[in-house]
Amino acid sequence: MSQEAPEKTFTLTNDQTGESMKLPVKDGTIGPSVIDVRKLYAETGHFTFDPSFTATGSCKSRLTYIDGEEGILLHRGYSIEDLAENSTFLEVAHALLYGDLPNAKEKEAFEREITYHTMVHEQVHLFYRGFRRDAHPMSVMCGVVAALSAFYHDSLDIWDPKQRELSAHRLIAKIPTLAAMTYKYSIGQPFMYPRNDLSFSENFLYMCFGVPAEPYRMSPVLADAMDKIFILHADHEQNASTSTVRLAGSSQANPFACIAAGIACLWGPSHGGANQAVLEMLEEIGSKDRIPEFIEKAKDKDDPFRLMGFGHRVYKNFDPRAGVLKKAADDVLNDLGIDDPMLEVAMELERIALEDPYFVERKLFPNVDFYSGIILRAMGFPTSMFTVLFAVARTVGWISQWKEMIEEPSLRIGRPRQLYTGPAARPYVPIEDRD
Repeated sequence: MSQEAPEKTFTLTNDQTGESMKLPVKDGTIGPSVIDVRKLYAETGHFTFDPSFTATGSCKSRLTYIDGEEGILLHRGYSIEDLAENSTFLEVAHALLYGDLPNAKEKEAFEREITYHTMVHEQVHLFYRGFRRDAHPMSVMCGVVAALSAFYHDSLDIWDPKQRELSAHRLIAKIPTLAAMTYKYSIGQPFMYPRNDLSFSENFLYMCFGVPAEPYRMSPVLADAMDKIFILHADHEQNASTSTVRLAGSSQANPFACIAAGIACLWGPSHGGANQAVLEMLEEIGSKDRIPEFIEKAKDKDDPFRLMGFGHRVYKNFDPRAGVLKKAADDVLNDLGIDDPMLEVAMELERIALEDPYFVERKLFPNVDFYSGIILRAMGFPTSMFTVLFAVARTVGWISQWKEMIEEPSLRIGRPRQLYTGPAARPYVPIEDRD
């Protein structure tokens, strides 16, 4: 009989007392192992200290794997390059939700299920009238997505597998509709009802740019680019918004509230606002002849200016999503034949940065935000809508992560701890005796 391999452990020693304890080490399928510190406080009276949780594994997950050093992104084991090149967004959504890419029969059934959930309750239309027309689209999305729980009472029982699945399908289907309505409301145009004869991305573009007065001409190039943007933003492991969704979900909040929490977190400029920041940077540069000036500013450590859309917090080599979108950006610009000075600035900035030794040596390559910003501007979306489109794509990852967490037998409410640095206990002083 073969013997089981001994459990891997990590020995922790207290330098002051000489005491030591062994902590279990757990291995994943691929990637770094983790030290299980769950018993650390009970046995030593100490917590770990990890601000921003950048060295903490907060959960087990089978959805997404990232290797930032090698520039690898896998969804359920499938490379992002293969998915973007060969699959549709709804195929990727199926893989994230259920573990595998669908076969032909499953694909047809899943696409039909999502398609026939794209309409929203008619009273949701009235909900928009409570917002100012100039409200930021993300503030509107926070409100209307959270409000869905007031309209769909039949899918709020998180312990019922059928209701969980129904909520997942509704969110994936309805958030694009709400996003398009948000855009239409901001520009004073009538809402466009979804069409069941269009694909996911075609339908979204139709709801955003179609008008009742004339037929909408669908561009296959733009629809394909939109689909790729959705695929490339579908999930990205335990980032800030995904962790927010999981933490909210750990309290047993309903899925609509959890996704609204994720949208609120995504709104932050350090997270979902990066592609908007790219366009704002290009506006600041203004013209191609000023690019060398801003390149030098970016190299100056004492200058606050930073090149947005270059390099990535996770990917230390290259962003594997960027290559896919670079080709899509070229295709979109060629298809539209746009003469836009800002897009010319972007292309020239990309060329110079890729050739400049300073950026090459530091591996500051254009990332997914750089190219997605260019594509979305070319399509006609205002920068205020960029993060909304990110939310449309990321809803698939959020709801898949939420569903995985709820189905985990060891589910407990999240409760991070702290290192308290405030005053120690002190006596209460009546107000008349306070200096």
